[in-house]
Amino acid sequence: MRNDNKKTVIVGIFVLIGIVILVVGIMTLGAQQKAFVKSYRVSTVFDDVAGLQTGNNVWFSGVKIGTVRRINFFGESQVEIEMNLESSTKDFIRKNSKATISSDGLIGNKIIVIYGGTGDAPPIEAGDRLEAVMPLDTDRMMETLQENNQNLVSITNDLKKLTGRLAGGEGIVGAMLTDSVLVQEFKSIMTNLNQTANNSNRMSRELARFSTQLNQKGTLVDDLLNDTTLFANLKSTSGELDQTVKQAQEATQNITKITENLNSTDNPAGMMLNDEEFAEMLKSTLENLDVGSASFNETLEAMRYHWFFRRSFRKMDRAKEQEDEE
Repeated sequence: MRNDNKKTVIVGIFVLIGIVILVVGIMTLGAQQKAFVKSYRVSTVFDDVAGLQTGNNVWFSGVKIGTVRRINFFGESQVEIEMNLESSTKDFIRKNSKATISSDGLIGNKIIVIYGGTGDAPPIEAGDRLEAVMPLDTDRMMETLQENNQNLVSITNDLKKLTGRLAGGEGIVGAMLTDSVLVQEFKSIMTNLNQTANNSNRMSRELARFSTQLNQKGTLVDDLLNDTTLFANLKSTSGELDQTVKQAQEATQNITKITENLNSTDNPAGMMLNDEEFAEMLKSTLENLDVGSASFNETLEAMRYHWFFRRSFRKMDRAKEQEDEE
């Protein structure tokens, strides 16, 4: 009898412990799934849920605020996600907030992450649908990473070949690295370039100093640049010089015409200079005039002693002597 009572008590204790464990488990799971928290329902639509399952968590600003309630097909090939969110988050999630799929850790379960939203948008309400943003595809990321790795291997091989050629002295750069004579010539060239740069700088300073001196008051250049009176005088002088040049050209043309006329025989001066027959005739005429004038002088001298003209010549001599005395 006592053994039966003892067995009953032991069984009752185990049953009680089992009930307590069951209740604690239910409470724990309910707390994790937000089963006993007042919530509201919102949804979003993705092209691909990437392995998301019912019961996965929903996060907002790093805080778990709900769970995935249901996953339904939507439209032609999309998937609608229904979420239960805590009522206390209504004032923080806005209608223009966005939802995306992420992972709980590096290889953890898939989760829904709600982010964004601006303060000028109204708070979210039950039944609203959030805008979905597709997450980065892990498979595509791995493919891209693999392709990048292959490119990196190719670049490494090319770099290895390049460094080998440089070490072997191939090409200009390789020769510069291995040929000491070429290095010396390059140093000489750089020295000459440096000297040329110094000369250019010195020339620039000299030009600057020269231009400063030209800009000083009282210099000829400053007067030419700034003195309007001098400019007007120069302009007037230039005009006069231009006119003088024109007159000189006209005089040159006239002289040219005169010389042309002198070289021609169709005018008296040209005939006197160029016609030999005329010259001989003119010479003969002058000789005859000389002879005639000599004869005329002899005739006058003979008339001086003629009785008819003697008195007249004496009067002329006396008048001349009086003029000389006066």
